[in-house]
Amino acid sequence: MSSETRSSPELTARSALRELGTAYERMEMPTDRYLLFVVGPAVGFLATPLLALLAGLPSLLAAPLVLIGLLAVVVAVSYPKLLQDRKRKRIRQRFHLFLTHITVLSMTNVNRVEIFRILAAEEEYDALADEMGHLVAMVDTWNMSLDDACRMRAKQTASPLLSDFLERLAYTVGGGQRISEFLIDEQDTIIQQFVTRYEADLAKLDVMKELYMSMMLSVAFVLVFAIVLPILVGANPTLLIAGTIVMFLIVQLGFVYAIHLIAPADPVWYIEDTAGAGPTSGMRAALAIGCGLSVALVLAVAVSLLGFVPVPNADVPLSILLAVPVTPLLYPGWKMRREERKVKTRDGEFPSFVRTLGAVESVKQTSTSSVLSSLRHKDFGALTENIHALYKRLNMRIDGIRSWRLFAAETGSYLIQKFGDMYVVGRQMGGDPKLLGQIISTNYNQVLKVREQRQQATLTLIGVLYGITAASVFAFFIGLEVVDIMMDITAEMELGNTADAGSDVAGGPAPGDFTDGLLHTEQYDIRAIEYLLTGTILLNAALSAAIVRLTDRGHPVSGLVHFVLLTWLGAVVAAATQYLVEFVVAV
Repeated sequence: MSSETRSSPELTARSALRELGTAYERMEMPTDRYLLFVVGPAVGFLATPLLALLAGLPSLLAAPLVLIGLLAVVVAVSYPKLLQDRKRKRIRQRFHLFLTHITVLSMTNVNRVEIFRILAAEEEYDALADEMGHLVAMVDTWNMSLDDACRMRAKQTASPLLSDFLERLAYTVGGGQRISEFLIDEQDTIIQQFVTRYEADLAKLDVMKELYMSMMLSVAFVLVFAIVLPILVGANPTLLIAGTIVMFLIVQLGFVYAIHLIAPADPVWYIEDTAGAGPTSGMRAALAIGCGLSVALVLAVAVSLLGFVPVPNADVPLSILLAVPVTPLLYPGWKMRREERKVKTRDGEFPSFVRTLGAVESVKQTSTSSVLSSLRHKDFGALTENIHALYKRLNMRIDGIRSWRLFAAETGSYLIQKFGDMYVVGRQMGGDPKLLGQIISTNYNQVLKVREQRQQATLTLIGVLYGITAASVFAFFIGLEVVDIMMDITAEMELGNTADAGSDVAGGPAPGDFTDGLLHTEQYDIRAIEYLLTGTILLNAALSAAIVRLTDRGHPVSGLVHFVLLTWLGAVVAAATQYLVEFVVAV
């Protein structure tokens, strides 16, 4: 048992080195050239600290250079592996769309090599398009058969998912089976793998949520400690608090980046210029109004705080004053949020529409515009108006692909754009509309199911973010009020010492000398610290809103709703905390 335990780290290290070596072999740049021009200079950077010491620089300056040099070496050596991992992730994220697209094309009258050529031209497939491009190049340039090209590319690709798919495809093509039959059989397996991976990413988000909550509360405790500690040790409280706030923001930025990597890359919106007819057409005016009012309120608050225009009989807390200017941003955020709900509603209606369209087209054996002339009278919910517009364009003999693109842009849905393109291209190339509609509808519904799970995970995360914001701000301002109370107590004792100084005949120590030596309140600038903490509320609200948007992959403008609400939550908690502490002390 002990020998197995000892060998486990060794096996892990060997596996990591093997993967790193494979990544170097798959680089486009030759390995020796990469080592010479990238790794070599990074290793040479390690000599910088020695030169710094020889030049007489202190070790405190040389030590960070050593750490930077080590980081440069690690990044340079591991970059090919990181590049392969990123490529593998991009392939995995788009594979369900790729599978649906290649299945649709396989049911048309297109040559099988032409199928891969069409997929290679799809820029949105990113790494998958590159892989298809390599596959086509093998067939066109080296005159290889499709099955041999699939086998060779399966050994060279960085993605195990794509490698397994190409191996099975090569066996099928070499055995004489039709590609369409193989791909239809693969649908359930691949889509189930997509659902499993999607749910696994959502489970990772739950772990990140728990880790985020613990880390942020811990950093909040450190910040409270930084507020109170200088009163005992005599350190500069403003610098200590500012440094802790920077650490607080770095931790949050780290979590923003981590959630960006973990959250499923499944965007909600499809943005294209529709001559002012899309869901986002009115957003520029709304943003201009919101930002203009915010700027005006910022100037008004700044003028008031600087004392140029004193506000009579108004003792407004600083946190409330700084939250007021962001309030107009609620208007564009709310407007975009409302449109985003409509986009999600249209997403839910599209599978039934495309399935019905395919079935009716198959029965009537006529064009899409003729079928839409009857379907447009049926109720497809939020999608009905967009179907009317699509029918009008097709009836006017506008280009079919362009008409469907405008249809997708007017719905604002990324999924409708992708699956709608697949349907219209499959129909133009002679595919059976009923089969096309069934496959697209089935795969589309699977995506909607996992999106619903993501929505639930997002709602849970939003609750955590609001709770952490309230708890952290309460702790910040409790610490600030404790320091304020201690300063008042010290000031009262100093007044008492001054009054008793004339009557102290024995010449012994004054009653407040011990307190003066224990409490160091002279370096505190309560107003400056309050500004720092209030600024932290704004930055925390902005980063928390970014976390929400990265999780649900919605439009960035709709995140302004959470930014404003989180800012006001922090401002109200801060003002209420200050009021309650003052009330308790007064009583």
